[in-house]
Amino acid sequence: MERNVVVAGWGQVTQPKNLNKKALDPMGLMVQASKTTQEMMASKNVLKTLDGIMIVRTVSHHYTSPAKQLAQQLGATPKLKYVSKIGGNSPQTLVNIASGMIARNELDSVLIAGAEAYVQRDPNSKEVASALFRGIPEDYPGDDFIGSTLLENLHGMEHPMQGFPLFETALWAASGMELQPYLKQVGHMWSKFSKAASKNPYAWSKDIKTAEEIITPGPANRPIAFPYTKYMNSFVTVDQGAAIILMSEETAKKYSQKNRQPVYFLGGGYAEDRQRFMIEKSDFTSSPPLKVAVDKAITRSCISFEDIDCFDLYSCFPSAVSIAKKMIGIADNDPRPLTLTGGLGFFGGPGNNYSLHSVATLAQKICEGKKSNGLITALGWFMHKHAAGVYGSKPSVGQFKDHDIKDRENRLVGDAPVTIKNQVTGYGTIETYTVIHSLDQTPNYAVLYGMTQDNCRFIARTQNHPDIFNQLISKNMVGQQVNIRFNHDKNMNIADLI
Repeated sequence: MERNVVVAGWGQVTQPKNLNKKALDPMGLMVQASKTTQEMMASKNVLKTLDGIMIVRTVSHHYTSPAKQLAQQLGATPKLKYVSKIGGNSPQTLVNIASGMIARNELDSVLIAGAEAYVQRDPNSKEVASALFRGIPEDYPGDDFIGSTLLENLHGMEHPMQGFPLFETALWAASGMELQPYLKQVGHMWSKFSKAASKNPYAWSKDIKTAEEIITPGPANRPIAFPYTKYMNSFVTVDQGAAIILMSEETAKKYSQKNRQPVYFLGGGYAEDRQRFMIEKSDFTSSPPLKVAVDKAITRSCISFEDIDCFDLYSCFPSAVSIAKKMIGIADNDPRPLTLTGGLGFFGGPGNNYSLHSVATLAQKICEGKKSNGLITALGWFMHKHAAGVYGSKPSVGQFKDHDIKDRENRLVGDAPVTIKNQVTGYGTIETYTVIHSLDQTPNYAVLYGMTQDNCRFIARTQNHPDIFNQLISKNMVGQQVNIRFNHDKNMNIADLI
């Protein structure tokens, strides 16, 4: 018989930038968040009796055995100790896995915890070139550390702040709008996220930003990669941690405080794109695996899409939210909130762990009676890996005990990767692009993605000339022809606008 799964406890911690005591490392933040989950329950021995501990892999600090280390600090002796791979989908993916195991009666109680500590508090510390992954050792064995191909890296596209603007440029082209009206539309959406963060006690930034402030470059809001300014990027340099405890409904009742509204996990979904890398994608305005993951979660929850109260859509960049809205079917005038926390740009983007804060925040709102249910989405890398989960105030009437197994066995979705041509000579058509800016706010280089005349994907750089940059950032050039040649000295394709 399938068992219901309850989010029995949750905890969040945000360590402010200015401290008058020694700062906690990510493990310390995980311990603090985990202990907060126990404070919600009627027993003070919950953590010691855990069956499982799952850790969202920390990328700001390296731990050899983080699940074992956390167990030791909590006085727990779980039979399952598990650490996720790299990707923002990880927290919700772990919830899906743990819930399946509880529903199948393989485990009874599981703690999921994660944290990051990115704030550089030593004034003499050196800046790290790639701070996002500073905690990943050089001998890390998994290929989930790789988000882009060598060909993309050679042309200057490697990190999310360079990749997600490519989605936005394609969305801008699809809108048919002029640049400023389009950006105002995006800025208005993003401003609502900042308002949500301003009311969240755990948010890193509580300053409400207007649409104009968000889209207008300036000394405090420098352009990063066209069409994004700093305020349109994830806020990564934060110290934040979260934890939740999942239990079978029977066990949760033993530990639950009297008259507290239970929070149920109702169904989850997971899917990966066959077109893993940006350069392999046939469409920069959609994400088939995102739709599949959400459809699975909603179907398994037995709640109709129309009856979902609220969303927390993974919000690393505006384009991620816009594509999620498109794939899920959320209209622009839908009154339901798109974020509960304030999103990664304002609440904070703690490495892989953001969506665990989403779960904790939604659980709190359900427990308080402010929401009856909600849908959470989470993604990894460039719209590659997607997890979704539905939570509610009433027990599940559906079947999801094998959902994690089925999703693992049939995780790939969508078309095969497009054919890529490494060295190109001839004409091509632009499909999307971005202009990367330097710290002094001047354009540094432009990256184009497109199709050759024989229907192969190319990536190219333009000449580094102010007139070319100005052309790209003032008028949408998607659909325009370029003349491409391979430069052997630079080992890259160079494209000239026609």
